[in-house]
Amino acid sequence: MGTEKSKKVTVPLIKSYKSKGKKITMVTAYDYPTASIVDEAGVDIILVGDSLGNVVLGYENTLPVTMQEMLHHTKAVRRGVKRALLVADMPYLSYQIDLKDALINAGRFVKEAGAEAVKIEGGSKNIDLIKRLIDCEIPVMGHIGLTPQSLLKFGGYKVQGKTQSKIHELIKDSKELEKVGVFSIVLEG
Repeated sequence: MGTEKSKKVTVPLIKSYKSKGKKITMVTAYDYPTASIVDEAGVDIILVGDSLGNVVLGYENTLPVTMQEMLHHTKAVRRGVKRALLVADMPYLSYQIDLKDALINAGRFVKEAGAEAVKIEGGSKNIDLIKRLIDCEIPVMGHIGLTPQSLLKFGGYKVQGKTQSKIHELIKDSKELEKVGVFSIVLEG
């Protein structure tokens, strides 16, 4: 990796990797020591996932995770990251209810916690929100397929792309997300 390992990872750099066919690495971290280790290892993207609800906080699922909890953990991870791109997961109901609140919450991740992008679950249904965030200079990582915040709707953690119609829906969503300007997409889990 040489100089690549020491170069600050940015959204434009991640986008350039796609055109070069370069593989991108992403690891989830919830605290300073883990972030420091994976950043030093040369990981491209560090995600502070709302999965911290299950993994760190002992919740049954991600739904109870609050903005305050996500901000707290994102700030801790930020202190351990020097090189990787830091992405914060928007928790359940922080963006689904109202566009104004979604913009404020995403802005808090950038201003208060030092995130360099946010992750939003859902495809076509969130296109207007994602476009608005990008227009406000907040980069967005999309997430489609098995989206943990849809746990109740799906009846559990179930892979979505199992039928031809669902596969076509995922392809349609991914193309719409790309068209609106997300810099990357998490597919399924």
